[in-house]
Formats: sequence, structure tokens, C-alpha cells
Amino acid sequence: MMVAQARWALWTFVAVNILIVEVLFFTAGAGKNSVLTVAKFFGLHAALLLLFQLLLIARLPWLDRRIGMDRLTVWHRWVGFGLFWTILTHAFIVVLGYAVLDDATMARTFLALAGVPASLLGMCAALLVVVTAAVSLRPVRRRLRYETWHALHMLVYLVLALAFVHQLLETTTFTSSALAFAYWWVLWIFAVGALLAGRVVLPLLRNARHQFRVEAVVPESDNVVSVYVTGRQLDRLPARAGQFFVWRFPGHHSWWRANPFSLSAAPRGHSLRLTAKAVGDTSAGLRSLPVGSKVFLEGPYGAFTSAHRACRGVLLIAGGVGITPIRALLEDVTGDVVVLYRVRDERDAVLLGEVRSLVASRGGRLHLLTGRTADGARPFTPDGLRTLVPDVTGRDVYVCGPTAMTSAVLASLKTLGVPERQVHSERFALA
Repeated sequence: MMVAQARWALWTFVAVNILIVEVLFFTAGAGKNSVLTVAKFFGLHAALLLLFQLLLIARLPWLDRRIGMDRLTVWHRWVGFGLFWTILTHAFIVVLGYAVLDDATMARTFLALAGVPASLLGMCAALLVVVTAAVSLRPVRRRLRYETWHALHMLVYLVLALAFVHQLLETTTFTSSALAFAYWWVLWIFAVGALLAGRVVLPLLRNARHQFRVEAVVPESDNVVSVYVTGRQLDRLPARAGQFFVWRFPGHHSWWRANPFSLSAAPRGHSLRLTAKAVGDTSAGLRSLPVGSKVFLEGPYGAFTSAHRACRGVLLIAGGVGITPIRALLEDVTGDVVVLYRVRDERDAVLLGEVRSLVASRGGRLHLLTGRTADGARPFTPDGLRTLVPDVTGRDVYVCGPTAMTSAVLASLKTLGVPERQVHSERFALA
């Protein structure tokens, strides 16, 4: 119910603003020629898409707890590519429109517009959008370290500044009437204000209140480590089992090295725990964190919690290090519990002892699924799931693991007819 309400509120907000922009476009007057009128249409919608992007990445707790940051990030990705094509179309049609107006070539018109401050700002914003979109393509993203991708993605804030000034200087719709002027200013203030509140003000206030510090560093295996973090008044931190934080370790790692790690134990008001496998520079360096060192946290984030349960029985499915939020949820869920834990080899099963103990204490069942997919181990087909959990359609299902595994499970659940409201998933990456 909460998810449906949040989606309804978000898409209603989008629809209302699209309607307002359409009205402003048709009442603000045409451009200098028909081509430039079309360019204005794409420019207005590019501005609206940019502001919607800000809301999707603002990390507002009300949206995040209901929809989940991983889903909001997927929407952010696709809206981003829509913004990319809208801006490029707008830029191309602007050059074409002035070329027609001045009876000049496209190249000559482009160079002439580059000498106009407002146009130059727009060109710079468009170039940065191209760069941001390029590093977000899956083949490129896979070759970049998370820290590098994250740093390059910060270009979106420069795009925001350039686009705002460009809009002030260039568009006639912005100042076509007192109502239009007030609308654009309110929309910009709301979007930027939401971004600053969610990404800056709230994290600073929480870190100032709780003063997070490393309490202990415990190796779990050769390439997996758990970090225990303590602080002041942690009972007032609104964190739940299944959620994650964005973790920074200033003084030990550079500030821009931030990684999303799920809590691997339910927060109990006295400490937080992350368990991570050495992949990037940040996760690989966790083993050498000094006890007592400062920690800066953003969060908690995510809708992967027991708050959205609809059934008495629950099925928890984890792949690899995706067991961390599942292990935390085991402390929080009630009812009949079944856990499917997928790893290549039992030696790769992180926190297996804790998971076994928790499942046993709840009278549940644990299936440790080993073997390589290439060798025929396919437990997450519809038949495989039905064999392991015959009553799967009557359970809440929580899935966390690598993208390929999660996608396979979700497809099988759909085939089996598990209602969407009973399916809860979280993917590893925010990129």
C-alpha cells in the first residue's frame, strides 16, 4: 500500500508539471521561426526532466522508504538518457533554426552561437550531459571503478548550474508572464531544496548528532571483512534491517571514495555492522581501518525491509555477498522462514554460521545452493523454486544478489504467479 501511494504521488507530481509546461509553451508565444518554436518545446521539457532528475537522486526519506533507492536509481538512469536525447535534439534544432533564420550553414551558425554567453553555457551543459551519459553506458560503467564513476557523475551538479543560468538568460517562457516566472522559480527552489535537504543537510545533521566511529574490524575470510561502527544515541537513528548506508572513512580514504554497503546485522541501538567483499579500493582497504577512526554515513536508505510484508511466510533468497541484508532481515522477520543461499562453493558462503543459527532459532529451513551455473546448477528456474519452496506463491519473497541472479529469480516468480506486492528485491549497484 505504501509503495502504491508513493508511486501515485510521484507520477501525479510529474503529470501535473508536464501539463503546466504544455500550457506555458502554448501561451508564451512562438519563437523567431517555426524551427526555433520546436527547439523551445524541447528546451522546456529538458528543463523539466533535469528537475525531475534532481528529485530522483535527492534521497528523500519519504520516497526512499517506500520505493527504494535502487528502483529510484533505475528510473534516474532512464530519465537521464531521455534528458540526453532531449538536450541534443534541442541543441541541434536551435542551430538549425538560426541557420534557417540567417540563411547560413550549420557550422557557421554553431560558431556564431558559441560567441553568445547564454548559448555557450547551454553548449557546455550539453557537453557535460554527453560525458555523464557516456560513462553511464553499461560497457563503459563495467570498466570503471565505482569511485571513478561516482566522481565523474558529480558533473551533473555543474550541468544543473549551467542549465539554470542558460535558462535565465535564454528562454522567453521563463519570463513570459508573472505566473510563468513564479512557477519556474518555485519549481527550481523545490527541486534544489529537496536535493540539498536529502544529500547535504540531513547527512550533516545525523553525523553531527551520532559521531560515528569504527568500533572493531573483524576478518570473516581471506577477502571478506566486517566493520562494527558505534556512535552516540544510535537508538535515535531510523535504521532498519535490510537497509544500507553510503559509507565514507575520512582520514583513511579520500572523501570521494564512498560505497553503498548494506547492514549485515539488524541495528539494535548500540552499533552498526557492514560486511564487505574486497572488490574496489574502498572495500579492499576496510581490513586496515584503525579502530576509533571517524566514519561519515549517508542514510539509511532502501525499502528492502519487513515494513512491506504482506504474508505470514517469508522466502529470503541471497546470492554471494548479497547475504548481508538477508542476514540482517533474519533478525527482524517473523513467521515461517525459508532461506535460499546461492554460492559457487560452501567456502564462499559469507556469514554462513550466523545464518544457520538464526534460521534454526526460528524453526526455519536453509538451503545452501552450491555449484556453477555453467555446470547445470539452476535452482532459480520456475520448477527449481517450486521444488524447493512448494508454497512460494503464498510467501513474501526477498531477493538480493548479482544482477543476473536477481533477474532470473524475478522472472521465475512472475512465471509462477507470485503477486508483485509480495516480491521485494535489491540489486548490488546504485550505478
